[in-house]
Amino acid sequence: MAATLPAAALRPMPVGTPPLTARAMIGLFGIFLAAMMAGLNGRSGSLGLADVSGALGFGSDEASWLNTLYSAGELLAMPFTTWFAITFSVRRFHLSMLTLSAAIAAVLPLTVDLNLLLILRLVQGVSAGALIPLLMMMALRTLPPSIRLHGLALYAMTATFAPNVAIWIVGQWTDVVADWRWLYWQFIPVAGVSGVLVASALPREPIIWKRFSSINWMGLATGIPGLVLLTIALDQGNRLDWFNSPLICSAMAIGCICLVAYAVVEWSHPAPFIKFQLLARRNLHLGFTIFIFMLIVLISGAVLPSSFLASNWGYRALQSAPIGLLIGLPQLVAGSLVALLLYKKWVDARHVFAAGLTLIGISCFRGAQIDASWIWEQFVPVQIMQAIGQPMAVVSMLFLATSVVQPMEGPYVSGFVNTLRALSTLLGGALVNHLTEVRQHFHSYILIDRFGDIGQSLPQMADATALATAINTQVLSLATADIYHILGCLALALVPLALMMQFIPAPNSTPLPQPSPHPFLSEG
Repeated sequence: MAATLPAAALRPMPVGTPPLTARAMIGLFGIFLAAMMAGLNGRSGSLGLADVSGALGFGSDEASWLNTLYSAGELLAMPFTTWFAITFSVRRFHLSMLTLSAAIAAVLPLTVDLNLLLILRLVQGVSAGALIPLLMMMALRTLPPSIRLHGLALYAMTATFAPNVAIWIVGQWTDVVADWRWLYWQFIPVAGVSGVLVASALPREPIIWKRFSSINWMGLATGIPGLVLLTIALDQGNRLDWFNSPLICSAMAIGCICLVAYAVVEWSHPAPFIKFQLLARRNLHLGFTIFIFMLIVLISGAVLPSSFLASNWGYRALQSAPIGLLIGLPQLVAGSLVALLLYKKWVDARHVFAAGLTLIGISCFRGAQIDASWIWEQFVPVQIMQAIGQPMAVVSMLFLATSVVQPMEGPYVSGFVNTLRALSTLLGGALVNHLTEVRQHFHSYILIDRFGDIGQSLPQMADATALATAINTQVLSLATADIYHILGCLALALVPLALMMQFIPAPNSTPLPQPSPHPFLSEG
């Protein structure tokens, strides 16, 4: 792994960016709207699953596959999206995926057959998942260095804004409007606006059929089943008791074999979907490693407290909404404020990155003080620190990582980042769910054992129902505190890695437009 990079690689992509126009900005905004709705779509389906399954008469176990297959479709789209977008043109590919997602959203609430619902949800995961990588790809392609960080801040909002605000939106549909169908229909009006903007702003470009002569068919054949099977293993593992389930064992084993084969094929192919050789650059292999664990840590944001409130107090999405809004709403400006900070010549992005991780870690240790009496108001200091720390960490990481690649390498980086993002979200959810279950069993055993020691000395027998409720409440609080501790330690452990990344000077604030109509086509 190279310790130093050529001088050209240290500059934050100063060449190969076409002149910025109003049409390009309109098109980028349309892509941003679609990416945000794609993020909301996935999170809304998860949060509103109980309402959907109840309305359609499905059991919770069989309905859980709706989220699993959507996540599988979303993940398998991530590595391949940019290749197909370049081949078919961004305009044509984006509008096709947007239309398909909207069409499925329209018919999903009208479908009562579970098997058909599962197929539709899988296809929608592919089409909606394909919308997210286009945002980073087009931000790197469209924006000059003088404002590129603001484009990365927009992309960061898909990880910091959409998942958190989704809690409030789901609450509106299920508890205020009282119509669960809008969990799916909400995608349609925003898709219409996005489609109009993209169709009117992005240029019509021909399909580059010759690229199919060099497509990595073996990469598709190994990557797609590998990603789908790994998603099934991670998402269903906790419910099916992990390696005590033949399905999970088979999915995990075959999925990992397929993904290893995919990595080998991609490494040796002259026109890969993802160029693994880029990982030789320090800021990429360090940055992506941190990114994986950082996304796991971000579960401490809205997911962990809302899960506690739902289990302990029976909160529904609308009641937990303040938890998400405290993080989500500030992201409308927080990302751009971090971008402005990174443009200062005296600012070292590594220090901003480390400070963000530290603040997230401190918020976790504050959350670890949780007890059974906490309602959403007690989480306010925790969420405020998360709201500040998350954009500092995410935007800084994106800046440090994308600044060591050239414009023609942008699609590879976009595929990398988005694949890792989807995979890390699944991994984090599986890890936190498993650890929560393990710690609950541990604390339950300890509390019951201690009660057994003192129970005989009590003046009167305790009510069994009240005792069970009290123990379960304490077990949940103690297990949640343990998860906060683990995530806080993980966040702080990432700080030295952030400081080890290569220093990148602040981007040039003077636009340097270069005439290059197809900056991504130079590598085939």
